[in-house]
Amino acid sequence: MPASRVRRVLGTAAGAALLLCAAVPSAGATAEPFERVTVDATGKVAPDGTLTLSGAYRCLGGSGPVFVSSSLQQGDSRVRKGVGGSVAICDGAHRTWTHTDKAEPGRFRPGQARVEATVMELSGGRLLLPRFHAVRQQRITLVKG
Repeated sequence: MPASRVRRVLGTAAGAALLLCAAVPSAGATAEPFERVTVDATGKVAPDGTLTLSGAYRCLGGSGPVFVSSSLQQGDSRVRKGVGGSVAICDGAHRTWTHTDKAEPGRFRPGQARVEATVMELSGGRLLLPRFHAVRQQRITLVKG
């Protein structure tokens, strides 16, 4: 198979996976109530743009790698800023997560913001597809940190 065709096939598969990511969270979030993710009520924003978000999660099993991710949105912007990510341990135990990342100074400021936290597994055969263990969207308060 020519390299250009392989790239097109992989691009199509990646696009399909991204569409699944956008469409599946609400369904996966309620599938198993013992799996959940929480977001702490306050996050931190430093003058240099460093952001810190935290919370907790609990998940079970998994045949592929599982990750906790978080994103932040503030004001009228529909753009979310990914704020770190980490490997999740899905053994049924209550575990905490803390993510730190840097945004442009001044992009985020103390005050109200919205966070989305997700526990997601990559599973499948040759094409890894997302399986959502838990999703949470929550308003928080950013404080100087």
